[in-house]
Amino acid sequence: MSAHLALSPVADLVAATLLPPEQQAAAAATLGIADRSDLARHGCKGPGAAEWLVARGLPIPPAPNSWLPLDDGGRIARLGFTEFLIEGPVALIAPLAAAPRGPGVYPVLRQDAAFVLSGSRLDELLRQSCSVNFRALDLTARPVVLTSMVGVGVTAIPELCAGRPTLRIWCDGTYGHYLWETLLDIAGDLGGGAVVARSID
Repeated sequence: MSAHLALSPVADLVAATLLPPEQQAAAAATLGIADRSDLARHGCKGPGAAEWLVARGLPIPPAPNSWLPLDDGGRIARLGFTEFLIEGPVALIAPLAAAPRGPGVYPVLRQDAAFVLSGSRLDELLRQSCSVNFRALDLTARPVVLTSMVGVGVTAIPELCAGRPTLRIWCDGTYGHYLWETLLDIAGDLGGGAVVARSID
């Protein structure tokens, strides 16, 4: 499989912890956690990265630590000033991964564990697992937050999906099992649980 096609480092664990189908809608409304590690993604950085991405038809988030949606359902996040994370369908990511890099453009390996958390009790989970007050953020500015959750460094995007508070997080895949299990334990205590991605994404 090509390097740009993501494999979930927690696939077996997720499969073993999914709620029964008849319980997933209720759990998703309260606090669902879903694995999105299998989405294709590409990372790059450097002084020429923004210009290189523009030449490939991608918009550039105007401010550091912000993101933009892409027409095909993907997203591009600007991490700091010159690093970018692009996630979306393979049809978008494969050409980026295969394109010759211009001067001042360096690849960033993205072997992330990527999760989505959503539901009415999301803020309660965040208060237990992270020091950032996500409620204070202006979601219209599309912020990207670099922080830690239960001791694991994460990149996080808060947003609203179908009117529900939602948080997308990416972390080093080697911490994926620990982060999934810990967040799932909290979600379970709050009346939620593990759901398939289409339930909340």
